[in-house]
Amino acid sequence: MLDDTLIAQLAAELQQSQTARVQVEHFSKRFPGMTIEDGYRVSRAWVALQVQAGAKVIGHKIGLTSRAMQISSQIDEPDYGTLLDFMRYDCTPGQVLDIPMSHFIAPRVEVELAFILKAPLTGPNVTVEQVLDATEYITPAIEIIDARIEQFDRHTKVMRKVFDTISDNAANGGIVLGGQRVAPRSVDRAWCGAILRQNGAVEETGLAAGVQGDPAVGIAWLANKLAPWGETLQPGHIVLAGSFTRPVAAKAGDLFEAEYASPGGPLGTLAFRFV
Repeated sequence: MLDDTLIAQLAAELQQSQTARVQVEHFSKRFPGMTIEDGYRVSRAWVALQVQAGAKVIGHKIGLTSRAMQISSQIDEPDYGTLLDFMRYDCTPGQVLDIPMSHFIAPRVEVELAFILKAPLTGPNVTVEQVLDATEYITPAIEIIDARIEQFDRHTKVMRKVFDTISDNAANGGIVLGGQRVAPRSVDRAWCGAILRQNGAVEETGLAAGVQGDPAVGIAWLANKLAPWGETLQPGHIVLAGSFTRPVAAKAGDLFEAEYASPGGPLGTLAFRFV
C-alpha cells in the first residue's frame, strides 16, 4: 500500500495533467506494488483537490461494466469515479451543443443511461428494487471519457492497468444530458438502446442489457462499494450506469448524434460537436 505522502503526490500529478492537458506516465509502472485500494485513494485525493478549488460533486460514474472489458483489465467487477459540476454539459432538443475540445486531452464518447436519484442509497446490501425506489428518473446520457494518465506507455506501448484507470477517476472527463426523462419502472431498461453517429456515419449501436443485464444492477453495486469508505449516493446525484457501446475517439470538428429509444418509443437525441 502506498503511503499518504505518495498518494497526495500522485493526485497533484493528475491535477497538473488536468491543468496543462499533458498526460503522465503509468503509476502502475512506477509503483508496481500499487493496489486497487491505492487507486481509489489517489482518485479521492484528486477529487478533494477539485472540491478545495470550488468544484461540487454531482454524482458518480460506473465503468468496466462489460465482461469483455473486465477480462481485458484482469478484474472481476466494474470500477467507479466521481462526477463534478464542471464536467456537465446540457443539450437542448433540436440543437447542436458545442463542447470545447480544450476541456479534454484525448476524449472518447460512450453511450449510457443516467439514473437521477431522489432518495439516498446507503450500503451495504442495497438491492435493485431499492435502487428503483430511490430513482426519480432515468435519462439518456453520454460519457466523455478522457485520460490524464496515458493509455499506452510512451516507451513500451503497454496498455495502462486498472490501477491507473481507477486513479484517473475511472477515466471520466464529462457527461452530456438532455434526453427524455422516464420513470425507472416505466421502461424495459435492458431493451433501451441507442445509435451513435459520428459525422453522419453510424459508429456504434447497443442495448443497455450490455450493462450487467440491467443498468440498475450497477447502481446497487456502487452503493454497496461506497459503504466501506463511509460514502453514500445522495438525492439529486447523477449516476452513470455504464457504457453499452465501445468508446469512439473524438477530434475537433466531430459531430456526434446519439439517438435513444426504448420498446415504448423514442427517448430523445443528444447532438453535440467538439470545437
